Amino acid sequence: MKKITVSDVTLKAVQEQELSLTFREKLAIAEMLNAARVDAIELPVLINSKENEVIYRTIAQSVKDAAIKIAVGDTVDSVKAAAECVSAAKKVCLQVAMPVSTAQMEYFYHLKAPAMLAKISELVKAAKEISDHVEFAALDAFRAEDGFVCECVKAAVENGACCVSIADDAGEAFPEDYAKMVKDIKAVCDVKVFVQPSNALSMASACALESIKAGADGVKTSTCGDYLSMAVVSDIFRAKKFDLDAECAVDVTNVKSISDAINGVTGEYTTKEESVKVSQAIDATASMSEVCAIVNQLGYDLSDADAGKVYEEFKKVTAKKESIDTKELEAIIASTAMQVPSTYHLINYVVNSSNVIAATANVTLEKDGEKFTGVSTGDGPIDAAFHAIEQIIGHHYELDDFQVHAVTKGRGAVGSSIIRLRADGKLYPGNGVSTDIVGACIRAYINALNKIVYEGK
Repeated sequence: MKKITVSDVTLKAVQEQELSLTFREKLAIAEMLNAARVDAIELPVLINSKENEVIYRTIAQSVKDAAIKIAVGDTVDSVKAAAECVSAAKKVCLQVAMPVSTAQMEYFYHLKAPAMLAKISELVKAAKEISDHVEFAALDAFRAEDGFVCECVKAAVENGACCVSIADDAGEAFPEDYAKMVKDIKAVCDVKVFVQPSNALSMASACALESIKAGADGVKTSTCGDYLSMAVVSDIFRAKKFDLDAECAVDVTNVKSISDAINGVTGEYTTKEESVKVSQAIDATASMSEVCAIVNQLGYDLSDADAGKVYEEFKKVTAKKESIDTKELEAIIASTAMQVPSTYHLINYVVNSSNVIAATANVTLEKDGEKFTGVSTGDGPIDAAFHAIEQIIGHHYELDDFQVHAVTKGRGAVGSSIIRLRADGKLYPGNGVSTDIVGACIRAYINALNKIVYEGK
């Protein structure tokens, strides 16, 4: 019985729809997809963001079974950066995703067909030098000129691609179009072919079914957006696997509950422009009561004195700009509210991480003149450092939110971390700044921890 690969693109869809999820929520989605036993989890192109880099590294280290596919961008340097970001994953596939329709080639890249062929060859070759597993993704494949998709596939395979995928970005392809495309590619190249049907016409399942009948080796799913649903794929194989003589590894027993859980995460927010929790614009003219109402929506319970400090800092910031969003407001809360004497002081830390051993952290803190050291492992260097701190204090606090931002530009950029710990139902924000991301996160954790300890005295 043929094994059909299921590759999930939910995290890509999250970025496409500008759903502003937190670090913790993106990691939770990846872990749930891994629990659903999808064969691969796809990550979008790494943009110039310290936060995304940390998220991708953590996902790569946390996912134990599924392969990690990452879109590598459109330059040789971006290929190297993407590969480095997920190097800790047990199974890595570098994905060269480029448009093959005339409209998208010229609009996005200002390239004609011959130049795009050369571009695909260059990127696939660069990826192959780093990884044995390289996928070429033909975007907007069903609006390409006749025969051009096959030309692109041949160029990719000749330069090292081991699989290809075809996507219907316009959402206009019919099931028979998918079947023909799969057969055409199989006729010119001995390569695995995956399909990414659009559900814009409510025919994603039919497109997937016809593709499998035509010889497709895999399908791409998503729990949000106009894509083929992972739950629908499991239903197809539950009902028709003997007729198709094919099966997939998706957990058919739990896939619906897992899909519902993921939808519960992505469904909590709307787009960036509409989200109150994540990025509501707060006008500079907002009154103290209006700002405090938003602070309460974010989950903070501030004293009158701290609320006054937050509003005072808010007015200072908005004196130079017309508005701020709620992420900036959280940074103000973390840096101005609930400032307390430090019970714990960071002395030093040593963190080791690689793709062959579990991440370990050795953290030394000082309390009342006495030094305490914690040593722990974790799913990535930051997780290991947090566990080491918890070992010292003898308590685990729920990590409600975790953000990392670049404060300055360049290779030596200063990173800022904002953390929210939950204790007894109350949120305690902490912030930390360092040129070392791990150091910034440790300092933010300790900053929040000191507030919990102080209030408990």
